[in-house]
Amino acid sequence: MSKRKIVALIPLRGGSKSIHKKNIKKIAGKPLCAWILEAVHTVSEIDDVYVSTEDEEIMQEVKSLGLGTKIIKRPPEFATDEASTESVMMHFSQEVDFDILVTLQATSPLTTSEDISRGLDLFFSKNFDSLLTGVRVKSLFWTIEAKPVNYDFKKRPRRQEMKGWFKENGAFYITTRKLLISTGFRLGGNICILEMAPETITDIDEPEDWQLVERILIHKKIGKLKNLLNNIRLLAIDVDGTLTDAGMYYSNQGELLKKFNTRDAKGIELLRRQGIETVIITSEDSEIVKARGKKLQLKHVFCGIQDKQPVLKNLCSELGISFMNVAFIGDDLNDLSCITDVGFSACPVDAIAVIKNQVDYICKEKGGRGAVRELCDLILAQISPGVQ
Repeated sequence: MSKRKIVALIPLRGGSKSIHKKNIKKIAGKPLCAWILEAVHTVSEIDDVYVSTEDEEIMQEVKSLGLGTKIIKRPPEFATDEASTESVMMHFSQEVDFDILVTLQATSPLTTSEDISRGLDLFFSKNFDSLLTGVRVKSLFWTIEAKPVNYDFKKRPRRQEMKGWFKENGAFYITTRKLLISTGFRLGGNICILEMAPETITDIDEPEDWQLVERILIHKKIGKLKNLLNNIRLLAIDVDGTLTDAGMYYSNQGELLKKFNTRDAKGIELLRRQGIETVIITSEDSEIVKARGKKLQLKHVFCGIQDKQPVLKNLCSELGISFMNVAFIGDDLNDLSCITDVGFSACPVDAIAVIKNQVDYICKEKGGRGAVRELCDLILAQISPGVQ
């Protein structure tokens, strides 16, 4: 792989007439832009990821994802309906130094990190100047004047005999700085095409596109959840804001109390029956939590732990399992290191934004109100359908 500086650019304009606030509107549980940002940030070949936008709300949304995306403030003249993507790329080239530019569209949320890596491999394989993505179609085309475009209707080809044509899907483009500066275009010189999966043919422009892509994303998400949950052998739980509602209750004598949910307890019991143990790891040194852990028949309760990840790592080593066998649920920043390392992560619906943007699953329930039970049921549904 070349040592040239490779950067990614995602243009995110605030205005959208067909779908209001499209780039930050939630689709399948995440802001639209989050899907492509999460994908590109895991591509090791890319040095830096940038968003170009004129919209303050988009800037804040991108920052809240906690991915480390850099932001270029786009001048208003490049954020109109008439402004081209090339104009945004040219402005970007004046602000940021790079050798290779990967320009990605948030309206193609089905693009994966594997797609981007394949594109870079292809691009560098023969020193191409630019790359576009497309989907192979085997269709017979006619002009509006009823003239055949790509076949002789007197010798109608069989579909299996057709090589097909590539329909540009707009997922991403790769361009050398030299080509962009010299021509002002994203494509030119020696061009190559990366073939992508058939479902990526839809670029979200209209509400009906949104509905179609969301169904695909949800289907893929469910499949991913099933794969991640199949090997879970340990559930690790935070307390305040997860196993409780984060409220601070005091008796008349000034004694601190905590409110727990009996449905959560039942979920933990059901997991234990299936051979999955539960561990509590909390930053607060609380006798109440220790008592609750004893009531729940937990073998491991760790209190007063500020850095949870090493404790969980040592427990995994003791149990002879890996992080990939662990599910973790938490709601705040001190849970982040565990959330990013375990095989499956979740949070209550009222967790902070940074956590919600990192987990594999956001519960429908709040902390202390059934979120832990919801996760238990999710795990149980995979290992023993019907046991809930």
